[in-house]
Amino acid sequence: MNRIKQKLQEDGKLLSIYFTAGYPQLNDTVKIIQDLEKSGVDFIEVGLPFSDPLADGPTIQESSTAALKNGMHTELLFEQLKDIRKTVSIPLILMGYFNPVLQYGVEKFCQKCQEIGIDGLILPDLPLDVYQGEYESIFKKYGLINVFLITPQTSENRIRTIDAASEGFIYMVSSASTTGTKEGFGDEQAAYFERIAAMNLNNPQIVGFGISNAQTFQQATEKAKGAIIGSAFIKHLTQNGVNGIGDFVNQIR
Repeated sequence: MNRIKQKLQEDGKLLSIYFTAGYPQLNDTVKIIQDLEKSGVDFIEVGLPFSDPLADGPTIQESSTAALKNGMHTELLFEQLKDIRKTVSIPLILMGYFNPVLQYGVEKFCQKCQEIGIDGLILPDLPLDVYQGEYESIFKKYGLINVFLITPQTSENRIRTIDAASEGFIYMVSSASTTGTKEGFGDEQAAYFERIAAMNLNNPQIVGFGISNAQTFQQATEKAKGAIIGSAFIKHLTQNGVNGIGDFVNQIR
């Protein structure tokens, strides 16, 4: 069974951490993954840096720009991760924009993911209908789960269509803004979390955008299966390098 599906069957709330490959230093990627697993996180989302990251807030944008300047690119990330399954068993998801995947070659990219042991992809700018029409068979051939996003503006019809097309979890964007840390969630977000929970979807939801500390993690996971922390972890890496990753994770849980 795919590692993502296995993890989702476990009891308790799941913590996923996002970081940008090649940041803060080009060769930090593997150590960050290993330390995150040792610290007890449940999923890791490895961001493939892109020159025009429209959905990302300033913190992740800056890390993406720095990673590209460091020399990170798709082939190098695959090279860095080629032996990752010798030391790590945690579910690994690559997150990024579709353009670099298309440039690399979709089937070649998916085949590489399978060889390395990547479990899923999050490609926010790959539309559901395009995925189903052109790429779904390729993703399935190589055992990759494609994770779709919903937002507070996504219609109920659309959410149910995404749910029917999903095989792992639904990435539930907490607000209509770009990524970034927030002090807490307001009534509008709480109502959104309630509304999605009441839909009784087939796939569990993992909340992303705006999770930065124990309070927001707890708020986000009252109704959802888990939550994703990105910008707050990137800020930690900016300030501390690859030191103190365990301390960061412990503060969340």
